[in-house]
Amino acid sequence: MDDIIYGKNSVLEALVSGEREINKILISKNIHSDVKLNKIKELAKENGIVFQFVAKEKFQPYAEYNHQGIIAQISPVKYYDIDEFLENSYENKSMVILDGVEDSHNLGAIIRTCVCAGVEAIVIPFRRNVQVNSVVEKTSAGAVNHIKIIKVNSLVNAVQKLKNNNWWIIATDASANDNYFDVNYNDMNFAVIMGAEHAGVSKSLLKLADYTVKIPMLRKFNSLNVSNALSAIIFETVRQKLSNIKK
Repeated sequence: MDDIIYGKNSVLEALVSGEREINKILISKNIHSDVKLNKIKELAKENGIVFQFVAKEKFQPYAEYNHQGIIAQISPVKYYDIDEFLENSYENKSMVILDGVEDSHNLGAIIRTCVCAGVEAIVIPFRRNVQVNSVVEKTSAGAVNHIKIIKVNSLVNAVQKLKNNNWWIIATDASANDNYFDVNYNDMNFAVIMGAEHAGVSKSLLKLADYTVKIPMLRKFNSLNVSNALSAIIFETVRQKLSNIKK
């Protein structure tokens, strides 16, 4: 299992060196606190890494490892900083922001779609969203290595930074008045916000959106899978871009 680091010494060393991208640290509720564990929690907080106390049953898949009640889940990719991205971004660029997407297969499919459509970056939050793991990497068919994955503490702050840098924000909402193909995506930097399949985009992000759009449905049925919904929207932006080039 190459997407974890286990044991107090190994996890602590990974945090101290800073050479590995850590998604989350799982700590057994039965583990006794000591100097090393306290240092691990301290470094995790300093680096914005989520750590979670869980029941011993959560460690069952790792029973063959001498994990000592602590496991760090490792990302197979390097995450980017949004400020660094904005310093090097140019005109007519696109980005996808994910708000609460929790399924690894969905994230992998979204990444694959974004790479095919020429999207520059995907933004995910530290909490309440699936991180890039081995399942995501496999589902994306290696596409994770061809796009910038940006991880942020606050999606609201990230969106505000984008707006301050002349990015247009397009949020998806099933109750929106406008359809996704009513927006002219040409000649602007834009970010599309996709929410969780049941909760949708949070109200705080909807308030910041310049456009709120929906995918029209011909039958009354549950909304599309989030990766399928994103594909429809993103490839409409591709269609518009290609049509504009032909003119």
